[in-house]
Amino acid sequence: MSTRTNWGGNLRYAATRLVEPVSVAQLQELLPTLGPARALGSRHSFSRVADTPGVQVSTASLPRSASVDRDRGVLRVEGGARYSDLVPELDRTGTALANLASLPHITVAGAVATGTHGSGDALGSLATQVTALEIVGWDGELRRLGAGHPDLPGAVVSLGRLGVATALELAVEPTYEVTQTVVEQVPLDAVLDDLDAVTSLGHSVSLFTTWADPDVLDQVWVKRRTDRPAGPDPATALGGRPADGPRHPIPGVDPAPATQQGGVPGPWWSRLPHFRADHVPSAGREIQSEWLLPRPHAVAALEAVRGLADRLAPLLQVCEIRTVAADDLWLSGASGTDVVGLHLTWHLDPEGVAAVLPALEARLAPFAARPHWGKVHREEALDAAALYPRWADWQDLLRRWGG
Repeated sequence: MSTRTNWGGNLRYAATRLVEPVSVAQLQELLPTLGPARALGSRHSFSRVADTPGVQVSTASLPRSASVDRDRGVLRVEGGARYSDLVPELDRTGTALANLASLPHITVAGAVATGTHGSGDALGSLATQVTALEIVGWDGELRRLGAGHPDLPGAVVSLGRLGVATALELAVEPTYEVTQTVVEQVPLDAVLDDLDAVTSLGHSVSLFTTWADPDVLDQVWVKRRTDRPAGPDPATALGGRPADGPRHPIPGVDPAPATQQGGVPGPWWSRLPHFRADHVPSAGREIQSEWLLPRPHAVAALEAVRGLADRLAPLLQVCEIRTVAADDLWLSGASGTDVVGLHLTWHLDPEGVAAVLPALEARLAPFAARPHWGKVHREEALDAAALYPRWADWQDLLRRWGG
């Protein structure tokens, strides 16, 4: 995989130069000399959020250590760390995060900066775990924003525009175990009749469809904490059938990279992601899009998208539907409202995806859908000022920080 392209292979970077500092001190010396620049993490963004006509600053060689302060209930993470890097320290100290992304291979700083999330009715995006943030700005100044700092809600989901994050503090809790159960062939009409009942079946619930059959969900993954009441049997509640073995989110694909299923309890970090940290989930060669829909509009929006099933299915590997709790972060997809995420993993067909995006976004437009910053959408059609109430404050923050 070339360093000149993103992980999925749909994007060739426009940057003319790539630099890879190895320390915060080197970063402070380097950034003021670069001109236009952007931070580059694990390259799992499919949009140009991490691209620039100038210089990309890779975080790959920055320190990756993590340390827990149990007295304060926080995990300090350095700027180069990926979520999989955090597990040894969290296990050693008997602590955990409330949620994880489906992919533990991505960098913590990059996931936070783009508003990436896991799933759960009561769980915010990964950025909501941040209690403090350290950033080296483009002027080389190291800024620390702690809890209560007025700029923190704007600087957490920053799209890499304010500089390079060199450390984050994340809230932790006592460790816990999770079970994961997969149910197949779930009638979509029954789900839409009471979406709240379905998404509340577990700590984290994901609905998967290829849209090949617009009336049936291929799979529903229900993840439950063992320290909380179990609730009803997922297969009975969903009207589907229990999977008779391990499954990959994409029907028919080798399930070896997927985390353990079958209702077997295991550590939180081995069940909340869809994919194992020690496996490559795929070879890339895909495009991803996602829109965050205000929860009151979610059912109507999903019905509208179902009307495009015949156009979506040939282009799709899989579509995932999941939930995220509201937050107060200025550029978060869940800013000010609980949301339902509509995530599409496309085949690597840029022309085909580009052709269907106008129709798909037109279906979603009446529902105030916010695109995920790191996924493919029509950037020229985005009215950010209308979708994000704190957009003017964000523009002011950019001016003050020289972003």
